[in-house]
Amino acid sequence: MIRHCVFLNLAKGGAVGPLAQVMEGLQALVDELDGCDGFHHGPNRDYEGKSQDYAYGFVFDATDQRALQRYAEDPTHRALGARLAALCVGGAEGIVVFDIDTGLA
Repeated sequence: MIRHCVFLNLAKGGAVGPLAQVMEGLQALVDELDGCDGFHHGPNRDYEGKSQDYAYGFVFDATDQRALQRYAEDPTHRALGARLAALCVGGAEGIVVFDIDTGLA
Protein backbone atom coordinates (compact mmCIF):
# COMPACT_ATOMS: atom_id res chain seq x y z
CA MET A 1 0.00 0.00 0.00
CA ILE A 2 1.12 3.56 -0.69
CA ARG A 3 0.09 6.42 1.58
CA HIS A 4 -0.13 9.56 -0.55
CA CYS A 5 0.65 12.58 1.67
CA VAL A 6 0.30 16.15 0.41
CA PHE A 7 1.38 19.24 2.36
CA LEU A 8 0.30 22.75 1.39
CA ASN A 9 2.08 26.06 1.89
CA LEU A 10 -1.04 28.18 1.54
CA ALA A 11 -0.81 31.81 0.50
CA LYS A 12 -1.55 34.28 3.29
CA GLY A 13 -5.12 35.53 3.28
CA GLY A 14 -6.30 32.69 1.09
CA ALA A 15 -10.03 32.05 1.13
CA VAL A 16 -11.20 29.02 3.08
CA GLY A 17 -14.10 28.38 0.70
CA PRO A 18 -12.01 27.48 -2.36
CA LEU A 19 -9.79 25.16 -0.29
CA ALA A 20 -12.86 23.39 1.11
CA GLN A 21 -14.26 22.96 -2.40
CA VAL A 22 -11.03 21.39 -3.63
CA MET A 23 -10.91 19.04 -0.63
CA GLU A 24 -14.51 17.98 -1.27
CA GLY A 25 -13.68 17.31 -4.91
CA LEU A 26 -10.58 15.29 -4.07
CA GLN A 27 -12.47 13.25 -1.50
CA ALA A 28 -15.18 12.46 -4.04
CA LEU A 29 -12.54 11.46 -6.60
CA VAL A 30 -10.69 9.18 -4.18
CA ASP A 31 -13.99 7.59 -3.15
CA GLU A 32 -14.81 6.71 -6.77
CA LEU A 33 -11.41 5.47 -7.98
CA ASP A 34 -10.63 1.76 -7.71
CA GLY A 35 -7.65 1.15 -5.45
CA CYS A 36 -7.89 4.49 -3.62
CA ASP A 37 -9.41 4.90 -0.16
CA GLY A 38 -9.29 6.72 3.16
CA PHE A 39 -9.10 10.40 2.21
CA HIS A 40 -8.42 12.63 5.23
CA HIS A 41 -7.55 16.32 5.32
CA GLY A 42 -7.08 19.10 7.84
CA PRO A 43 -4.92 21.84 9.30
CA ASN A 44 -1.35 21.19 10.37
CA ARG A 45 -1.04 21.73 14.12
CA ASP A 46 2.79 21.49 13.92
CA TYR A 47 3.19 20.42 17.55
CA GLU A 48 6.92 19.82 17.02
CA GLY A 49 7.52 23.19 15.35
CA LYS A 50 9.07 21.69 12.22
CA SER A 51 6.60 22.45 9.44
CA GLN A 52 5.10 25.85 10.13
CA ASP A 53 5.05 26.84 6.44
CA TYR A 54 2.69 23.96 5.59
CA ALA A 55 -0.62 24.97 7.12
CA TYR A 56 -2.80 22.24 5.62
CA GLY A 57 -2.59 18.77 4.15
CA PHE A 58 -4.32 15.63 3.05
CA VAL A 59 -3.62 11.92 2.82
CA PHE A 60 -5.16 8.84 1.27
CA ASP A 61 -4.15 5.26 0.59
CA ALA A 62 -3.61 3.63 -2.79
CA THR A 63 -3.35 -0.14 -3.12
CA ASP A 64 -0.36 0.14 -5.46
CA GLN A 65 1.51 2.37 -7.87
CA ARG A 66 -1.02 1.72 -10.65
CA ALA A 67 -3.89 3.02 -8.50
CA LEU A 68 -1.86 6.11 -7.63
CA GLN A 69 -1.05 6.62 -11.31
CA ARG A 70 -4.77 6.45 -12.22
CA TYR A 71 -5.40 9.16 -9.62
CA ALA A 72 -2.53 11.32 -10.93
CA GLU A 73 -3.69 11.06 -14.54
CA ASP A 74 -7.39 11.59 -13.86
CA PRO A 75 -8.67 14.81 -15.48
CA THR A 76 -10.60 15.72 -12.34
CA HIS A 77 -7.42 15.41 -10.27
CA ARG A 78 -5.53 17.59 -12.72
CA ALA A 79 -8.21 20.30 -12.60
CA LEU A 80 -8.44 20.22 -8.81
CA GLY A 81 -4.66 20.19 -8.54
CA ALA A 82 -4.44 23.35 -10.64
CA ARG A 83 -6.98 25.04 -8.37
CA LEU A 84 -5.02 23.89 -5.32
CA ALA A 85 -1.72 25.16 -6.73
CA ALA A 86 -3.34 28.57 -7.26
CA LEU A 87 -3.97 28.73 -3.50
CA CYS A 88 -0.33 28.01 -2.58
CA VAL A 89 2.78 30.15 -2.27
CA GLY A 90 4.65 29.84 -5.55
CA GLY A 91 1.90 27.75 -7.14
CA ALA A 92 2.85 24.09 -7.45
CA GLU A 93 6.15 24.89 -5.69
CA GLY A 94 4.09 25.38 -2.51
CA ILE A 95 3.00 21.74 -2.53
CA VAL A 96 5.09 18.88 -1.12
CA VAL A 97 4.15 15.27 -1.86
CA PHE A 98 5.35 12.12 -0.12
CA ASP A 99 4.32 8.69 -1.41
CA ILE A 100 5.15 6.36 1.47
CA ASP A 101 5.31 2.64 0.70
CA THR A 102 3.82 1.20 3.88
CA GLY A 103 4.51 -2.36 2.75
CA LEU A 104 8.24 -2.02 3.37
CA ALA A 105 9.55 -2.96 6.79
